[in-house]
Order: sequence, then structure tokens, then C-alpha cells
Amino acid sequence: MNHLQRLTARYGIREGRAIYMLVMERRFGLSPTQVLLGKDKELSPHDLALLDNIAARVLQGEPVQYVLGECRFCGHDFHVEPGVLIPRPETAELVRMIMATATPASRVLDIGTGSGCIAVSLALEGHRVTAMDISARALRIAGSNAQRLGADVQMVQEDILHPGTHNQPWDIIVSNPPYIRQAEASEMEDTVLEHEPHTALFVPDDDPLLFYRAIGLFALEHLSARGTLWFEINREFPLQTCDLLAAQGFTGVQALKDSYGNHRFVKATRP
Repeated sequence: MNHLQRLTARYGIREGRAIYMLVMERRFGLSPTQVLLGKDKELSPHDLALLDNIAARVLQGEPVQYVLGECRFCGHDFHVEPGVLIPRPETAELVRMIMATATPASRVLDIGTGSGCIAVSLALEGHRVTAMDISARALRIAGSNAQRLGADVQMVQEDILHPGTHNQPWDIIVSNPPYIRQAEASEMEDTVLEHEPHTALFVPDDDPLLFYRAIGLFALEHLSARGTLWFEINREFPLQTCDLLAAQGFTGVQALKDSYGNHRFVKATRP
């Protein structure tokens, strides 16, 4: 079998083909049309060896974004590597919601920034952004992405479960925190479980709203008046997340659906 056939056998026709086309475009500069015309059969011996290596890693279950070292997000290419989550399309939807409602030059805090995809995307729209993460490695990657894409983002290393003191109020606080229960791990793809950082994915089964509670309390102290809090959430807990924030004193709490019809986001306003 050729590379495309092996990928579709491993991942299914749709995903396998998407992986192959992504590799062709990103590593070899071939468009889908050029692939259909057979240009992928004209690779040099050097490029064929590179393709062999890429395909072998992907077939072993390594996410193609880690293999390529990049992921497209909100129109920009972000460097990703093990140690930060691979940005998801749903998170890009969250960013677009914020862009559509934020006033110009808003002061934004992104908690748990990872690759910096949220922070950098908002900074490139003219917002004044601070990115926070507990991981020094994540902040290094986020800082590199910000510098390469020309975004001005302040990096802060901090554990939001044990936050420090900040004098600056923010107009927007956004977070895509860990929210997957350990009990849900059996439903997840091996490519995620074996390669993406578990500290950025999982929360205890007995306290799935751990980070939402902590970030909500932090936001009450550090949002400006009428400032907004945005979350990406576990679609199993939209009502519980909304009830938590309402009990903390937020107003206008609402769960919002993603393009698949799942309650994936929550927006709340500081009174």
C-alpha cells in the first residue's frame, strides 16, 4: 500500500485523507488539486524519505500536528509540540465569539494559555493581552508563537489554583481549562491520551468544576466592572457551570453552543 492507503486504513477514509493532504501542503507545498493530478508521485528521493518518516510516526499514533510541529488556528500557524494541547476548531469558535463582542483594545487575560493560540489571536486583533500558565514550557512555546507572529503578549507563570496578587483589572478573562473527567478517558482517542499533556486535559472525577470555581473567584476580583468571563466547557456540565458562576455572583450567565450544536462555551459578566 502507498502512504495514503495506509493512513486511511489506520484512521478511516476521511481523517486519513485529511492527514495526507495536510502533510502534502505543509511539507511539500502541494495543493489538493496537485495531489489529484498525481504530483505527489513526483517527489524527490529526499522528500520521499521525509514522507516515509512522517507517515511512520503518524501511523504509530503520534498526532500529525506534533509531527509537523504546527497547527493552523484562526488563520495563523502556531508551533505546537508535546507539552501543550493541540488547538481545536471549537476553541477557534470561542475566540471568534470574543472578537465579535469585545470593545477595541480590551485588556484580556488568557488563563492556561498553552500554545498561546487564544492569547496571540486576540492580541493580533489589537487587544492588550496577558497569557498565564503554570507550565514554563507552555509559556516558552506561547512566547515563541507571539514573537514569530508579531503579537505583543505579556507572559505570566502562575498556578490559578493558588493565584498571586494582580493590580491590573482585565476587561475580559478567557480560559479553556482542564475539564475532562478521568472516567471519560476510555472514550478518548489513543492519539490524545498517549501524546497530549494530561495536566491540561483532566480533572478529578469528584470535582470536575475545580478550575471553573477557582477562575470564577479570581475573575470576580480581577475583572473590571461589567467585564466578561469566557470559558470553554465540558459539554456534559453546561447547567452546572452556569449555576456555579451565578452562585458566585456573576450576571448574564449563559451557555453557548458550538457549530455542532453542543453547549461548549459559557459567558458571564461581573456585576
